[in-house]
Amino acid sequence: MKSISISPRPIIPLLLPQLEHRYKISRLNHRLPLLHLDSAGGSLLLMASLNNHNHNHNHHFRHADSTASLPSSAVAKISHLKAVVLGDAPASEEDDVVLPSHEFSRQALVPSQQKYLEMYKASIENPAGFWSGIASSEFYWKQGWGDQVYSENLDVRRGNIKIEWFKGGITNVCYNCLDRNIDAGLADKIALYWESNEPGFDATLTYSQLLQRVCQLANYLKSVGVRKGDDVVVYLPMLMELPITMLACTRIGAVHSVVFAGFSSESLAQRIVDCKPKVVITCNAVKRGPKTIFLKDIVDAALIDSANKGISVDVCLTYENQLALKREKTKWKEGRDIWWEDVVPKYPTSCDVEWVDAEDPLFLLYTSGSTGKPKGVLHTTGGYMVYTATTFKYAFDYKDSDVYWCTADCGWITGHSYVTYGPMLNGATILLYEGAPNYPDPGRCWDIVDKYKVTIFYTAPTLVRSLMRDGDEYVTRYSRKSLRVLGSVGEPINPSAWRWFFNVVGGSRCPISDTWWQTETGGFMITPLPGAWPQKPGSATFPFFGVQPVIVDEKGVELDGECSGYLCVKSSWPGAFRTLYGDHERYETTYFKPFPGYYFTGDGCSRDKDGYHWLTGRVDDVINVSGHRIGTAEVESALVSHPQCAEAAVVGVEHQVKGQGIYAFVTPVEGISYSEELRKSLILTVRTQIGAFAAPDKIHWAPALPKTRSGKIMRRILRKIAARQLDELGDTSTLADPGVVDQLIKLADT
Repeated sequence: MKSISISPRPIIPLLLPQLEHRYKISRLNHRLPLLHLDSAGGSLLLMASLNNHNHNHNHHFRHADSTASLPSSAVAKISHLKAVVLGDAPASEEDDVVLPSHEFSRQALVPSQQKYLEMYKASIENPAGFWSGIASSEFYWKQGWGDQVYSENLDVRRGNIKIEWFKGGITNVCYNCLDRNIDAGLADKIALYWESNEPGFDATLTYSQLLQRVCQLANYLKSVGVRKGDDVVVYLPMLMELPITMLACTRIGAVHSVVFAGFSSESLAQRIVDCKPKVVITCNAVKRGPKTIFLKDIVDAALIDSANKGISVDVCLTYENQLALKREKTKWKEGRDIWWEDVVPKYPTSCDVEWVDAEDPLFLLYTSGSTGKPKGVLHTTGGYMVYTATTFKYAFDYKDSDVYWCTADCGWITGHSYVTYGPMLNGATILLYEGAPNYPDPGRCWDIVDKYKVTIFYTAPTLVRSLMRDGDEYVTRYSRKSLRVLGSVGEPINPSAWRWFFNVVGGSRCPISDTWWQTETGGFMITPLPGAWPQKPGSATFPFFGVQPVIVDEKGVELDGECSGYLCVKSSWPGAFRTLYGDHERYETTYFKPFPGYYFTGDGCSRDKDGYHWLTGRVDDVINVSGHRIGTAEVESALVSHPQCAEAAVVGVEHQVKGQGIYAFVTPVEGISYSEELRKSLILTVRTQIGAFAAPDKIHWAPALPKTRSGKIMRRILRKIAARQLDELGDTSTLADPGVVDQLIKLADT
């Protein structure tokens, strides 16, 4: 028999001292290895018969190998988990964990639990030393930051919330993404592959070519008056011009605000009015599957709207996306609108770098909140650069030979951190895909994977579930042998989708980095490290270096061991956002006042007896639809703007594909009847004001809403009705009119 030595149950010093048991893995149907406690050495041995494995090599998964560091009661507590080894067999519902293989761990950047624990402990006990060591050794700084690496106050009781990292250090993110890599010999390495919506159309840029394109746009922006600290609003689809624009702004110290090119003109105008940009950059149109979306028309309407509110923009730089729409068919305003192709290529291909302080603004990204107004999340330069690059490197076990594809749009934080900045800071080759993932058929993703030999594939559970529903045959017709690491982002991935992703897409040989993080955190907070941890399908596992997650109850008391509650973080990390643009009070109220001394994530979380973290979704009035955070107040505001809607209340419900769907209870104005025409009109109103992704999945007619005597809507009851959990409605006696509940139940299927 062969022996696979793996870790005792995870013990994380300083953070999870309550985890006091080990696990034991038993054989399943005589095909899985047997893990047993070695009482002499205190380690766990995984025994596998050679007859059960089609290989002759000796697995060895190293670990923290002594019981000396464990509480005395640890040896006595053993939980039974079934497991499968990476690459040996598919993961089934009976399998509790997926173990890294010896081959993968041997080549991994973090090859064992012991190495993770060493690095994690160093990052918690000495964060200044840990992060300054990475920052100084792996990035270029024009000037160092002096003796103080960071300063922080996360407790509103002690004054204003303040987070600073590497303040006084002078650097530039674009320089570190491009010039530094070129100087390191990567000038001719492919930086960007671009795949069109239409099969057969593609393009590439090397790092040197990308730098030239970035410099040309940077020089143009300077010529129209964009200076350090000025804002530029970007409303572009996934063309190469999108990361080019982001990097060009960064090069000259301008602050970019990328708006997802799916938001409506009203939403775009709202962001323009808030940040007051010098320039808006867009393209005339984009093809999304068979559909043409006229982006320039949306921008035109937004600019009219913002001008009516007192904010005028003098320059609208427009890229001609010829595969979607010819310029002669594009609406145009002389004096304001300028074709990208007519001006940008005329500028020099070199541009001086604007060196900035580590705490100078890098970008502004709006995210939905629990009130109607989106929040302008502000990230600064130095800490974000260091944290994003480091999380990318370790969470994906990045190698120089990797071809990396993240399916996210740069209009969201994932596109900032893990399409553009994180990968480029590591000198990676990145794939951009313009179109729909199921166009012209559900096999398009895997066709692209094979075409470019993609090794790291990072996507959202929504896409996984959608492709899963389309059937295995669209996956298995393609090789996918290049894939090495898979990733999940945007929302918790349910275990069945995790297993399908692992078994079918990854062929049971690719670990899944199931990442938890937020727009506000800048980068991964809780994530598996491929090669280090046994994975539980659906669990984000353990914290990244420097991150101290805690689970608290309603009173803010930290909970130990196996528990569920509110997920908070104590102490800062380099990638943390610094404020909400123009509204620091809202920043403090939203994130730091609920539980003083902690950053409150707004998410619920469970921790199991093995210390693994399981995210349970939003606990505030924000719905996570396909990984996009949508404030219920935003949708409600759009609905009640309809002249025939008197009142609306929106809740989230489970959705088979999206994760969460939008469920709207609507009360029409007096005298207006329920009708299919009104239903469609209400949905269209939301699509117009916010965007198609925010359209309600269900309109539930409501003659009235359940309210307390003080007038507060009882959303707890609405959530139960929406989920058809009618036996869990709880006490309704406090309602001003309890009979409303019965009325809503009767109208559930109307």
